[in-house]
Amino acid sequence: MVGHSDRGSQYCSHDYQKLLRLHGFKVSMSGKGNCYDNAAMEAFFKTIKAELIWRHTWQTRRDVEVAIFEYINGFYNPRRRHSALGWKSPLAFERKAA
Repeated sequence: MVGHSDRGSQYCSHDYQKLLRLHGFKVSMSGKGNCYDNAAMEAFFKTIKAELIWRHTWQTRRDVEVAIFEYINGFYNPRRRHSALGWKSPLAFERKAA
C-alpha cells in the first residue's frame, strides 16, 4: 500500500512517516512545487463523496466499507466514464492500453 500526500509539515514529520511504515505503507509525496501531483486523487475523493458518501446516513463503519468497495469495484472502475481517459471507464482504458 502507498500513503501519498502533499508536502505539508504534518506529513513530512518523522513520526508520521514512521507510523506509515510500521503499518506497511510505502511513503510517497508530491514533487516539490508540483500542485498537480494530487489532482487525480483529490478529484476521486470529491467524486466518491458526492456520488456515495454524502447521499446516505451510515449506521456502522462496516456499512461504509462495504459501500465503498462496491462503488469502486462495481461502478467506478468498470462503468464510470472519465474525461481524462477519453470518456472510457478505468477498466476499459486499461484493457485498451494492455
